[in-house]
Amino acid sequence: MPPSAVKTIRDLLYWQYSKIISASAGIGKNQFGFIMNRFKKLQSGKIEWSGSIQEYIREREMPNQCIYCGATENLSYDHLAPRSKGGPDTSDNVVMACRECNSSKGGRGLYEWFKLDKRNEVPRIAEGKYLKLLYRLHEEKGNLDLGREQLETLCLNCELGYLCDESTLTVYCLESVLAKNP
Repeated sequence: MPPSAVKTIRDLLYWQYSKIISASAGIGKNQFGFIMNRFKKLQSGKIEWSGSIQEYIREREMPNQCIYCGATENLSYDHLAPRSKGGPDTSDNVVMACRECNSSKGGRGLYEWFKLDKRNEVPRIAEGKYLKLLYRLHEEKGNLDLGREQLETLCLNCELGYLCDESTLTVYCLESVLAKNP
């Protein structure tokens, strides 16, 4: 669960991305002080998340292998935000995955697939792209500034209630923007 400083969907997106920055710096995703520092810098605009070109370069560092398990055979493309839930058919929503991982993930979002107990194991490249995509989708729907007290607004259209405590701001709130039948 994110700290009390995380009050809105925008904050939660920045918090998750701050954990990626921490892991990329070799500190890990559980170093609270460093993560909080990056979170505040993202909030204030002192730093920004990496651009699409940097994500593309990172992906090219591991060509022809599954982003999730590292397999090099039976590869296909996985839509991070499933097309069946309104995910766009763009390069920003696609990663290379083996058929086994792609099939296992199916029509679920990354956090739904990894579940809360493994949310810190989502591969950096996939999670970075996913968070930027979710930011854009929440921005389009006007959800970025929804706070803890307005969670019911998200819960009304969310099909992930079976996974979460609907009174708590979690990564599932980020996926609430994905519709079952767009």
